[in-house]
Amino acid sequence: MTSFALMRPEVVDHKRRRAAVEALRAARVSLPRWSELADPARISSAVITSLKSIAPDAPDPSNLWRVHWFNDAARRERVFVPGHVVLPQALTGVKAPIVVLLGRRFPMIGAHKVLAAYACLVPRLVTGRLDPRHDRAVWPSTGNYCRGGVAISRILGCRGVAVLPAGMSRERFEWLQEWVSDPADIIRTPGTESNVKEIYDKCAELARDNSNIILNQFSEFANYLIHYLCTGAALDRVFAHVKGRDPERRLAAFVCATGSAGTIAAGDYLKLRHGSKTAAVEAIECPTMLCNGYGEHNIQGIGDKHIPLIHNVMNTDVVIGVSDLASDSLNVLLGGNVGRSYLVGRRKIDPDVIRTFDDIGISGLANIVAAVKLAKHLDLGADDVIMTLATDSAMLYASERQNFLARRYGDGFDEINAGEIFSRHLEGVADDHVLELTHFERKRIFNLGYFTWVEQQGVTLDAFDQRREQRFWRSLVDSIPAWDRMIDAFNAEVGAERAHAAS
Repeated sequence: MTSFALMRPEVVDHKRRRAAVEALRAARVSLPRWSELADPARISSAVITSLKSIAPDAPDPSNLWRVHWFNDAARRERVFVPGHVVLPQALTGVKAPIVVLLGRRFPMIGAHKVLAAYACLVPRLVTGRLDPRHDRAVWPSTGNYCRGGVAISRILGCRGVAVLPAGMSRERFEWLQEWVSDPADIIRTPGTESNVKEIYDKCAELARDNSNIILNQFSEFANYLIHYLCTGAALDRVFAHVKGRDPERRLAAFVCATGSAGTIAAGDYLKLRHGSKTAAVEAIECPTMLCNGYGEHNIQGIGDKHIPLIHNVMNTDVVIGVSDLASDSLNVLLGGNVGRSYLVGRRKIDPDVIRTFDDIGISGLANIVAAVKLAKHLDLGADDVIMTLATDSAMLYASERQNFLARRYGDGFDEINAGEIFSRHLEGVADDHVLELTHFERKRIFNLGYFTWVEQQGVTLDAFDQRREQRFWRSLVDSIPAWDRMIDAFNAEVGAERAHAAS
């Protein structure tokens, strides 16, 4: 699992690379550069035209060119400013504008983890580390990343295997069942969101077969890089749009659940350009960063009980704990007719804003609560913008909403209950479980990763320790142009025209 943790942009196996070239030539596939996904204006007009006839959820290689933040709501056309919503004070209770980027607009899986999956598989193809005709791409995750991996694998002619906890939402498994080539390619491990080690143990077992290539998002530095470049650029574009309407606004912070720690890399991008703080979010029920804790929770998609190898801990400023009671409750409030009626009718909140919550899943709700906590903790004002994102949409959690309603309210959820949720989990949010990180606290959190990566997963101590220094992360970012050149060289050998004129 760890031997490919830090890949260099250089060919390591010419035979495997040749096999990958032949496979993609047969499939008539051309790979987008990372820089094109960061700024789709660089994509040729011929490619954009060819996409008009392709449905955004089709298992078609053309949809690789939609794996970016700049799709419109229908996910068919490109927009200049990525989809987002600015949450008003009437909803959040804080003066600081909270801006939410919408991952729902990505193709095939309706979640931004398909971007990470693309970034993690492509380096293996262009360096000769994976033969799509014979190797199996194994995607360990708690739901969205493995769905992205299965989608990317399928359209690139590679067999994809999803490894995820059995207790994840029903909708995730229903999607997987439609996309895998064999039901055996869905591997259920024990537990739920908190049981990441069980996923690792299964991957270690699978890795004994050399044809199983493990793409572990928690240790894949391509995951960090693609979010630094693409998600960072998307957030920056949205902030420029928001600031354009009010030049006095400044970017105060980026708030993001750690999960695999890929997405939070966008905080490094924003900090470099705006001097903003980066706040990492975790579940109070499993407070790993806050107090070396453990436990179970239902904020699906955020991971816990360990520190990802690709988390730039020493550049993180704040840790915020959010209860899954808050995210589950808000899933009911914002995802059902009773709650929405209360918010629009009694609280006079713009119905267009409320409808946007169709595009915000459980982890996005947790990010919003964390952003409210941070605004209160730092006494942020109307000119202080907090940016966050929603990885996926509410449609993945309809079953979770029904389960929570039945468990907590039976058949009697009404506007009184809606008001109680609003008062407790939005209007009345306290700035508890918020930790501003000193250098000592950063070291403590960094050191927690030792037990997973060095003792359990076999990363060398030197490789582990070099991540303390920011020059390590800067050197990763400096490699991005080289990866684009590798993709160009690969495409040239494949012989696929970038404009897809021959398709």
